[in-house]
Amino acid sequence: MVDKVCVIIGGGKGMGEAVAREMNKRQYKLALMSPSENCERLANELDGIAVRGKAENGADTQALFDVAMETYGRIDSLLIHVGGPPKGDLLDIADEDWVKANNMVLLPVIRMSKLVTPCMQAQGGGSSVNITTFSTFEPSLTFPISSVYRVGVSSFTKLYSDCYGANNIRMNCLLPGFTDSLNLPKKFADMAVFNRLARVEEQTKSAAFLLTDDSTYITGQGIRVDGGVTRHMYLPWARRIHLKSLVI
Repeated sequence: MVDKVCVIIGGGKGMGEAVAREMNKRQYKLALMSPSENCERLANELDGIAVRGKAENGADTQALFDVAMETYGRIDSLLIHVGGPPKGDLLDIADEDWVKANNMVLLPVIRMSKLVTPCMQAQGGGSSVNITTFSTFEPSLTFPISSVYRVGVSSFTKLYSDCYGANNIRMNCLLPGFTDSLNLPKKFADMAVFNRLARVEEQTKSAAFLLTDDSTYITGQGIRVDGGVTRHMYLPWARRIHLKSLVI
């Protein structure tokens, strides 16, 4: 039996750490990256490997990929979880902060996709999950840069899934709401219909579902785990009308 491998960017603490622990329970080998020694500590505990680095640094993500392939020879699952980009009033945000967000949020997904896709094609499939935010569907002026660039991740995810579905390679986004892995004030908990923050374990199990063969017919999707915070609804009839208009 071949050991499956999960690579996690942002796998040092919080949600990334929790996903690493869940994937370890599911018998996946781990390759972790975070900016601090947390990834190394966790990798030692879970009998995995780690590379200290930042998602926005292409040399660091390349090093993580190289070590994972040298150690395990395959990559079955990839999770990308990056921190929040700068905030501010919409038109007061400096150009360099928009550039920083592009490097933090979108480019790591593109870079890692270029690296892992040939590997996944050779082994017959794989799954990537990009952790973004519930505000992908409902942009928030509280998080303007995040709202803009995480939509870009969703768009790339759909395009990628269209390109590589025939190779049994999937990509999805997990859109978490406010979660107890962060120290958040009560007003954020009250936004959910449950009047509480999500438990990190709830986000973790959703991520693991998408990363593993439990979700083999799901791709190109944004799965919201936000406790009902967003009001956005997908209307199948609207898509049918659009498609009909194309035929006409």
